Amino acid sequence: MNVYVIYRLVYLLPRVLPARGIVLGLGILAILSLFIFFFAGKSLPFGITSFVYNLGTSWIITSAYFFLIFLVLDVIRIFNIIPMGNILYNNWISFGVIVGLVGVVLLVGNITYHNKKRVELDIALNKTVSSTKPLKIVAFSDMHLGYSIGKKEFGRWIELINKENPDIVLIAGDLIDNDVRPLNERELAPMFKDIKSKYGIYAVPGNHEYISDINASKEFMEKAGVHFLMDKAVLIDDSFYIVGRDDRSYHGRKQLADLTEGLDMSKPVIVLDHQPYELEEVERKKIDLQISGHTHHGQIWPFSWVTDAIYEDAYGYLKKGDSHIYVSSGMGIWGGKFRVGTRSEYVVINLSL
Repeated sequence: MNVYVIYRLVYLLPRVLPARGIVLGLGILAILSLFIFFFAGKSLPFGITSFVYNLGTSWIITSAYFFLIFLVLDVIRIFNIIPMGNILYNNWISFGVIVGLVGVVLLVGNITYHNKKRVELDIALNKTVSSTKPLKIVAFSDMHLGYSIGKKEFGRWIELINKENPDIVLIAGDLIDNDVRPLNERELAPMFKDIKSKYGIYAVPGNHEYISDINASKEFMEKAGVHFLMDKAVLIDDSFYIVGRDDRSYHGRKQLADLTEGLDMSKPVIVLDHQPYELEEVERKKIDLQISGHTHHGQIWPFSWVTDAIYEDAYGYLKKGDSHIYVSSGMGIWGGKFRVGTRSEYVVINLSL
């Protein structure tokens, strides 16, 4: 895809060697940047590592849209659907229009990403507990704090969370992006203590906590004061359970049946499971509420179509029997900060007990 895109961009320009050389050089740098990040990022200065990560991940999305545009134009040209002439070669106007079009898509996508969607759900359970007051949950997934998302942006998220005055905050995995290094260097751990909730913050690992080194991830969660549940169930205020599943990428994780065995199922049971697979098991075990993430709802169109095809519930609310399931598109994002056809979000759940 990269070779095709760079070839098309270079030959779209007129035969001006400096211009073609600049485009070719920038394209090669963008392509190589992710390789530099993954193979040498840990040994490079923080600023350089951050730069190559953001460049490389942004280029993935940028090149995907160039690819789609050039693919459509080449199909039109090959099958002579519309006479193309020299539109795809040696043409400053075509170059400007195509680059401008992709630029507009990315600009709108960046604006969309920064405008978080507030989702509110009212869920009534047929269970009784000691409290007659509804439980207010603020839930989200996929924060991906790291080289791309840092202190300033996280601070804005904390303001959104605290504005809800939640009873409990639940994070369904991928709090960390690829490495704990940027979280430690930017001193993000103390900021979690600024999040106000009656019962605290509970999180489970996602696949990125394992990518980041699960032991380093656990150490960060402890510093941050986040209750990190790995195949563990906890009873809160003698009223409801939070069951935190280890991530599916860890093949030794326990079955849901093992985690719920011995629980008082007359009390509400809330499950956090990063990847939304095997939802029929959630229904079979009569879990009241499961919160998941991982899919990002595809992050950008048309990848949202791919996630819709893979998962029974790729995004949003689903009710299976007496079980309520919500799959979040994520508060943050992986890599380039663009949302096209999807939204970053946090979910406010009013759970009537």
